[in-house]
Amino acid sequence: MGADGVLAILPSATADARMRVLNADGSEAEMCGNGIRCVAKVLYESDPDLRRPELRIETGAGLLTCAVDVENHQVRTVAVEMGRPRLTRDEIPLSPAGAGRALREAITADGRSFAFTGVSMGNPHAVIFVDADAGDLRALAERFGPTLERADRFPKRANIEFARVRDKQIDVVVWERGCGITLACGTGACATAVAAGLEDRLPLGMETLVHLPGGTLAIAVAPDLSGVRMRGPARTVFAGELDLGRLAHAS
Repeated sequence: MGADGVLAILPSATADARMRVLNADGSEAEMCGNGIRCVAKVLYESDPDLRRPELRIETGAGLLTCAVDVENHQVRTVAVEMGRPRLTRDEIPLSPAGAGRALREAITADGRSFAFTGVSMGNPHAVIFVDADAGDLRALAERFGPTLERADRFPKRANIEFARVRDKQIDVVVWERGCGITLACGTGACATAVAAGLEDRLPLGMETLVHLPGGTLAIAVAPDLSGVRMRGPARTVFAGELDLGRLAHAS
């Protein structure tokens, strides 16, 4: 089946560990919201010295704190302080550059017009809210995501979210930069919750359930946009060993 990418856990001079995110296409992402929860789980369960309520992990988006919820010595959920959302064109980045925000900004892909709000959670996101009659979110992401990801507006490419607000919750499908359609995207869920607040679709300050094809995350955006907290599960699917020597020889 493959995977969206590979997470490397490395030593850090300033934190409990450093995380690198390598995408399926070989590019490197600054941050992975779902990945950092998995890294926190592996660190806690594999290193007795790290069995404490909070772990600090260095990422390309900065130093992030992860609070682990443990049952029978196994991490079940992780809450991550994701930091301040970056909202200016320079921070995301967007073209043309500038100090302003991209709020419901018009963009066209393959002859169809959309309106996106730009957010960076350490990596760039373009969030597009659509009405119920606009069609299936996954179909929209599959159809327009590849073109939008590489649009001239996004000099470092972008993750593309197609989202819909339903009963004060959010449904979203993400076309992930360097990966394609993904079952879940933690930074994408955070960016979508931020965009929902900026567009006055949902109030800031409340914990919002964001539903992705692979599961649900709880996202809370500070009323003053000073930070975002992401809470979600972490599960072990399998464990294995990789012989790097044989892999290098095979290549």
